[in-house]
Amino acid sequence: MTSGVLVDSNVLLDLLEEDPVWYEWSAGKLQLAADTSILIINPVIYAEVPIGFQGIEELEEAMGLDIFERRPIPWEGAFLAGKCFMRYRKLGGTRRSPLPDFFIGAHAAVEGLTLLTRDASRYRTYFPSLSLIDP
Repeated sequence: MTSGVLVDSNVLLDLLEEDPVWYEWSAGKLQLAADTSILIINPVIYAEVPIGFQGIEELEEAMGLDIFERRPIPWEGAFLAGKCFMRYRKLGGTRRSPLPDFFIGAHAAVEGLTLLTRDASRYRTYFPSLSLIDP
């Protein structure tokens, strides 16, 4: 294993919902990441995934969460997320944009993780040094 890969919720949702457009891409990239890295999720990613699940046990079984290392968001990451979100708002970003994306990007940036996502534009803008696996 080399470095860690933080797996964005959109990739997990592609797999869980068998998205007709993104399933193959997400499954392939997740498998490649698993072959060389530790797969990581955090509480924000976990919170974005339970759509359609009645209980936590059902979610955990469907996701195969035993293959993911669960990590908290570091305090430095929370601070960075807040600062980047404030910059986003000052540049005209709407409140509709989810603050969770900033927590996810900041977590990866602070811990030096690669982020596996298919929604890279905001991450590229606000976390330019972040290593991404994206389409």
